[in-house]
Amino acid sequence: MEVEEGASVGVGGGKIKVGVCVMEKKVSSSPMGQILDRLESFGEFEILHFRDKVILEDPIESWPICDCLIAFHSSGYPLEKAQAYAALRKPFLVNELDPQYLLHDRRKVYEHLEMYGIPVPRYACVNRKVPNEDLDYFVEEEDFVEVNGERFWKPFVEKPVNGDDHSIMIYYPSSAGGGMKELFRKIGNRSSEFHPDVRRVRREGSFIYEEFMSTGGTDVKVYTVGPEYAHAEARKSPVVDGVVMRNTDGKEVRYPVLLTPAEKQMARQLCIAFRQTVCGFDLLRSEGCSYVCDVNGWSFVKNSYKYYDDAACVLRKMCLDAKAPHLSSTLPPTLPWKFNKPIQSNKGLTRQGNGQSEELRCVIAVIRHGDRTPKQKVKLNVTEEKLLNLMLKYNGGKPRAETKLKSAVQLQDLLDATRMLVPRTRPGRESDSDPEDLEHAEKLRQVKAVLEEGGNFSGIYRKVQLKPMKWDGEGEKERPVEALMILKYGGVLTHAGRKQAEELGRFFRYNMYPGEGTGLLRLHSTYRHDLKIYSSDEGRVQMSAAAFAKGLLDLEGQLTPILVYPSFLLYCWCLICNVIRCLLIMSLSFLLLKVSLVSKDSSMLDGLDTASTEMEAAKARLNEIVTCGKKMINEHGSSEEFPWMTDGAGVPPNANELLRELVTLTKNVTEQVRILAMDEKENLTEQYDMYDQAKALGKTNIDSDRIASGLPCGSEGFLLMFARWIKLARDLYNERKDRFDITQIPDIYDSCKYDLLHNSHLGLQGLDELFKVAQLLADGVIPNEYGINPQQKLKIGSKVARRLMGKILIDLRNTREEAMSVAELKEQHVSLSLSSSKKHQDKNISPKRDDLRRPGTGDKDEDDDDKETKYRLDPKYANVKTPERHVRTRLYFTSESHIHSLMNVLRYCNLDESLQGEESLISQNALERLFKTKELDYMSYIVLRLFENTEVSLEDPKRFRIELTFSRGADLSPLEEKNDDEAESLMREHTLPIMGPERLQEVGSCLTLETMEKMVHPFAMPPEDFPPASAPVGFSGYFSKSAAVLERLVKLFHSYKNSSSDGKS
Repeated sequence: MEVEEGASVGVGGGKIKVGVCVMEKKVSSSPMGQILDRLESFGEFEILHFRDKVILEDPIESWPICDCLIAFHSSGYPLEKAQAYAALRKPFLVNELDPQYLLHDRRKVYEHLEMYGIPVPRYACVNRKVPNEDLDYFVEEEDFVEVNGERFWKPFVEKPVNGDDHSIMIYYPSSAGGGMKELFRKIGNRSSEFHPDVRRVRREGSFIYEEFMSTGGTDVKVYTVGPEYAHAEARKSPVVDGVVMRNTDGKEVRYPVLLTPAEKQMARQLCIAFRQTVCGFDLLRSEGCSYVCDVNGWSFVKNSYKYYDDAACVLRKMCLDAKAPHLSSTLPPTLPWKFNKPIQSNKGLTRQGNGQSEELRCVIAVIRHGDRTPKQKVKLNVTEEKLLNLMLKYNGGKPRAETKLKSAVQLQDLLDATRMLVPRTRPGRESDSDPEDLEHAEKLRQVKAVLEEGGNFSGIYRKVQLKPMKWDGEGEKERPVEALMILKYGGVLTHAGRKQAEELGRFFRYNMYPGEGTGLLRLHSTYRHDLKIYSSDEGRVQMSAAAFAKGLLDLEGQLTPILVYPSFLLYCWCLICNVIRCLLIMSLSFLLLKVSLVSKDSSMLDGLDTASTEMEAAKARLNEIVTCGKKMINEHGSSEEFPWMTDGAGVPPNANELLRELVTLTKNVTEQVRILAMDEKENLTEQYDMYDQAKALGKTNIDSDRIASGLPCGSEGFLLMFARWIKLARDLYNERKDRFDITQIPDIYDSCKYDLLHNSHLGLQGLDELFKVAQLLADGVIPNEYGINPQQKLKIGSKVARRLMGKILIDLRNTREEAMSVAELKEQHVSLSLSSSKKHQDKNISPKRDDLRRPGTGDKDEDDDDKETKYRLDPKYANVKTPERHVRTRLYFTSESHIHSLMNVLRYCNLDESLQGEESLISQNALERLFKTKELDYMSYIVLRLFENTEVSLEDPKRFRIELTFSRGADLSPLEEKNDDEAESLMREHTLPIMGPERLQEVGSCLTLETMEKMVHPFAMPPEDFPPASAPVGFSGYFSKSAAVLERLVKLFHSYKNSSSDGKS
């Protein structure tokens, strides 16, 4: 019989036929349906489903004819029959069929992985021809097995060589009580069982023994769609307790995670090695290294619409490349099943640069956190024995050592102690007490209320310090008798703050990167986007970073900056009953560990200690200006031409009068809140809720029921709300001394803004007026706290942001080095035919280029970014339209102080003595706008984008151009213009929009990277002062393999693709 070839494609409007030769059970799965529906919606494909009856009973000659074939093995699937069909019809195979036999044997999988240089755990094979066969090379002792002289100490892993057998055992050492844990495919909510009496390994078949690798209780699942795309998710490991962690919808909880450059390379090579376009595999991350421990073949991500979109787009391109290449060059700017539109105005941004010759190379953004609750503090001296004993419990029994309580267990202990103390000082028993006792009782109730807030502990938002103040006794008998307790709380990112951060991330995705709306995602999924996110140590900042990343990368799932996962905790219980007996019990209790998904760097993004002296001097001078109206013109310019050059610029001329008005209005609001607090029933703060980790992740939406019942927004009760306002009223003005504390102005403004946005339903009279007065004063006070004049602002800014500025320069230099390396490679390709003398001449030029790239740095003190540059894929292997387009993104999330400090360095750096005569980095027009800006509110940001002009020579400074933009952050106009419909809608949602970016340079100007470096270098930490990089330890061996091996693998993959397409055309 004559072989009938696949149907013609693209002739007469015919669609490409995609055959799905898969068992019906697999086809009916939600991921498969979601992806096939998307593929079909492009309008270029016709999906043909091969039914089970066809696959199992009909001859291959009668099977539907297709152009592209999706076929993969599963239980009962006739793989040989599918191979025969592929040989007959010669369709394009999405997943090759021959290599699928490898996946049935774990020995062959490991051998194949090693052949392609992909790291696997240390392992050995025990092969038996018959069950219980004795082997002279296999030895088993109590705490180890030995295979061919290679010893595996317990705990070790035992896997059947049969890839379809998922009964995997882990054997534990006798020192931990022994026993075995069996891992298996999920059954209900179980994925493993512990068997304490099983201590001997299995002998009824062939097994692989491998080293147990500690992963902190987390597994990583990686899903490829071709060698250029990989999606990864982390989940709770079955090794922990065997209980499957599920969300409220009953789905297993998984977190999207970013792969390292090394892991991306492993995913690429694995896809090439097994010739499986759609392929899943398991990754173990242990002690800085990553290993592949299992390859699953055809696998899809569950419950991720973002992944379904990506997979459909990648599969579409592959099929079109094979059967209709003239249609595959473009991706529809709007996906057929989804409509995307950007938010905010992007008029301050250059989309692609100045002309087609410019390419975006780097995006660096320093971003303030989102909307938060007001930060608060309670101080009280304590002499109670319970509290003093608690201090000793957590400081190791040292009577003079300070104690910090932050964990859930520590705060629960403090709450238990406080609950026992508070009842003694309740209203009704205070009539005979003196004012100090009453104040102490009030503060204890406030501590109790704060600790009980929300019914859970989230340590990053509440922390307590206990500092010993007085002692009794000497030597070993010395004990503290009085301590200062400082409770810091509040500053929690609100539901509005999370929404702001996520929307800003979405705005960056659409407007900061080249190409259509999917430009960033395309860069990211094809490994040409090098992303790192840094955060300060504060919880609200970490949460803002996580929410921003969710919007930036179009991620799904729960929002949290930390993964909390369990690890084993070994309990030794000594049981005494007539005779002493010791019983070791392996417990599956949890030790909570916090592992940050966002890199935390408190030394770079936290704290003001480096400039504390200068800031105190600035505040003292500011106090004179605000209370007495004393101003002074700076020597660098007149107040008319340069109003920002005066001391205390921006402080209203009638500040002293406004201060007294502020005191009156604050007292008025405080009294209203006091009345509300008196009506609040005490049992609202008597909830004895234990710590609940799920609740501690925080709320993401407004609690409508709570607001409808007339309670404050969030978890703050009226008692805490009153404590917030009474403290502000007392601290702002001391009536006895007739003294103002102007440092309270920002806090009052903060509280006004919060209550106007989140508690307007309480109807506090005079709050609007208080907000206007506080805003006038805060607009003058806040900017001047970071320097009373430009010289002082520059000095303080350079100290606070010195490390951050240094890191930004390193980011820019690394980007330039990488871009120039790519340009040199392209030049080398062009000049291959030139004479050797010409090559020698080129070589002599290179030292000058090195000087351009990294002035003052050496190999010894390289930043971790340098190391990652070495690991990055060679652009010539990228198999994309613009392989040279590689974008580095560095996001730094911080607080208001660092935003102000960095902005002050950028705008006033030319005032330094070493830069006299240089023009400012900021245009005159932008300086005037910055002076009028006053406040850099929540989600304000500064962005530096580096462009490369590829038509300019490498030595020309204009090859690399910097674009500076900033945003003022949250738009306060809805608070000021409540009559507007849009404003009312935003107020109902308790959310303020984020203002779009504004240019800091004139349109058409060219700020070169060389000029930028020269101007900010005096205020930046030198690279050699940075601590050694804590980079991917253990990856060096993997990446030390020669480039020839990588090239061989790539050529192998391309040759297989070409031969396949030749036979299927």
